[in-house]
Amino acid sequence: MNAPTDRHATTAVPIHPLLATRHSTRALAPDTDLTDAQVAALLEAARWAPSAGNTQPWRFLLARRGTGEFKRVLDCLNPGNRDWAGHASALLVAVRTDANAKGPLSHAMYDLGQAMAHLTFQALAEGLTVRQMGGFDAAALASEFDLEAPLVPTTVAAIGLAGDPADLPESVAGPDRKRRERLPVEDLLLNP
Repeated sequence: MNAPTDRHATTAVPIHPLLATRHSTRALAPDTDLTDAQVAALLEAARWAPSAGNTQPWRFLLARRGTGEFKRVLDCLNPGNRDWAGHASALLVAVRTDANAKGPLSHAMYDLGQAMAHLTFQALAEGLTVRQMGGFDAAALASEFDLEAPLVPTTVAAIGLAGDPADLPESVAGPDRKRRERLPVEDLLLNP
């Protein structure tokens, strides 16, 4: 068994503990269900995210483990993601809407990202973890759940209680067993 890896970010300056401890684990406790209160809080946090012109161009499909909807979402994930995501308490499909009655919503993807960030930090406050995935078949999800334009499945999030990375199969465990790293702020700033 590997020694546990400290998942707390080493930051250049102090930041809020929820931000410093957030990490996207693939290790999820397979025997924990979300309460209705937790689900309500997650969705309420997303609902209150900022958006351009208050358009709120996000919609969600929530599939709890043990339901037919969960299996339908799981079946649309890439095989590598299916290997661990089946342990999640819920799979949440984050869907953007690219237009409304006024026309195209050019910031829909950015705004959906804001809603997912709000949901993620509410999950942390609830003692849960969220891992978002791009490895899924968006067309299959759209077909499976009858989503037509302008609705676009954009990411799938596995939500649950963090488990033990030592329990992960070696094929998906790598990132969970490494130190967290980020580019330094100096590399992120674009100076004229």
